This record gives sequence, C-alpha cells and structure tokens, in this order.
Amino acid sequence: MGDRILDALGRRIAAILDKRSPGYEPTTPSDPHALRASLRPGDILLVEGDTRISAVIKYLTQSTWSHAAMYVGPIEGACEPDGEPHVLVEAYLGDGVISAPLSKYRNFHTRICRPVGLTEQDQQQACRYMVERIGLDYDLKNILDMLRFLIPMPVPVRWRRRMIAFGSGDPTRAICSTLIAQAFEAVRYPILPKVERSAKAGEQRVKGDAARREVLHIRHHSLYAPRDFDISPYFAIVKPTIQRGFNYKKLQWSDALPDGEPATGHTESPSLSPVS
Repeated sequence: MGDRILDALGRRIAAILDKRSPGYEPTTPSDPHALRASLRPGDILLVEGDTRISAVIKYLTQSTWSHAAMYVGPIEGACEPDGEPHVLVEAYLGDGVISAPLSKYRNFHTRICRPVGLTEQDQQQACRYMVERIGLDYDLKNILDMLRFLIPMPVPVRWRRRMIAFGSGDPTRAICSTLIAQAFEAVRYPILPKVERSAKAGEQRVKGDAARREVLHIRHHSLYAPRDFDISPYFAIVKPTIQRGFNYKKLQWSDALPDGEPATGHTESPSLSPVS
C-alpha cells in the first residue's frame, strides 16, 4: 500500500518535473537530414533537454546533456501515424522505456557518441538489449529527492554524482543513462570504468616509483549520467555537419551579400544549420 502511494506521488511529481522550462532555447538545433544520415545502430544520441528535470540533471552533472537515447535503427511494427519509423530506444520520465522517431528531437541540441570498434555482433546484442526492454517502467524511486533541487542551492561537486545515482535496483524499471550503460555492460564495452593502479607483485621499484598496472572495474550502472558518453575515451564524437562534407569557403555570410539582397542566415552567422 505504501509503495503504491509513493509510486503515485512520484508520478505526479514526474509530471511537474517534465514540464518545459520557460524561456528555454536550444544553443544549436540539429539539422535533421544530416543527423539521420550520420547515425548508426549502437550510437548514443545525447540531448540538451528543455524541461525542469533537464535543468536539474544539467546542474548536477555540470553538463550540457540531460538525456540519452540509443539509435537502434527501424524497429519492426513501431512507427508514427505518418509512417516515420521509430529508431530510438529511451527511458523517458513518466513513460518508461519507449521507442521514438528521430523527429522527436528535431528542434533540440544533440550530439552523437559512437562506441569505437564495437563488433557487429556486440552492436546487434546491445541494440537488442534495448529493444527487448521497451515497455518497462521508469524508475521513480528517489524522485522526491529531486524535487528539492528545483530550489537553487549550492551542491558540493563530490556529492553531485551520488545525487543522480537513482534506482531501486528493480530490473523491471529503468533510467535513461542507466539502461544504456547496462546494454554496453552486457557486451563488456567500457564507458568510464574505474581504473585501479597497483604495484605488480614481486617487481622492484624503479627510480623510486613502483611499477604500476591498471585493472578495469565496471562502475555501477546507476552512477552513469548522459555526459559520461560524451567524456568517455571509448566513444567518438560524430558531428553530422562535418560528416556530410563541410567547406567553410562555401558559407554565405550576410555581410558579404550585395546591397538590397535579403540575407538567408542570421545577421552575424552563416546560413547553415549547425549541429554539434
């Protein structure tokens, strides 16, 4: 009974947190055509969200990114009324694990993070892991704690990551970056593993320093945030504008147009839809 009440309360609060932040404008909206042409299955699409919960996550992680989804390619039987296929899988606040069309983030600032050297078999397994979890609930545990972050207050850096380590541990519930981290964990692909340095047994000190070795440990999936895919040394940043063949000499600047000819771009920027 108590869990049901807390769950209901959590959903009501989630509805509040999912409201759009007033005055939000994306820094650089995506070019949807370039974005679609650049994505590959297994890529992570980071999103600069525009909701109250997005502002909380960006503050706690000191990052531009508040949401993450995995591009898995067209999902059989999932499409929009106009026929656009669902190609993303994400754990979305209030909706749980869902599939979505790429157009959902047409007007958002986005970034593509690509796992480097992922084998085709592991790529398919990671995508399958995500698709098989469509329909799971969003993990609302500790969402009451997030409510207090709507009140501006300083939070020490060392506490921030722990504050977003949400999760009940219930395998039937998920959070966006947690779900993706579990998919990569299933194929043993690193995101930000803990590196433990220790002296090798029996080795002598050289120039006063012990010989070191690195042991990778899997960081618990609940500790991952969207920005971790951006800063991970194992994910490449893919920029669609560059991928499609960028030549700065072809940019049309407004101050170079003949007098009287209307500018197609902004006053101080080229007529190009920027994508980061």
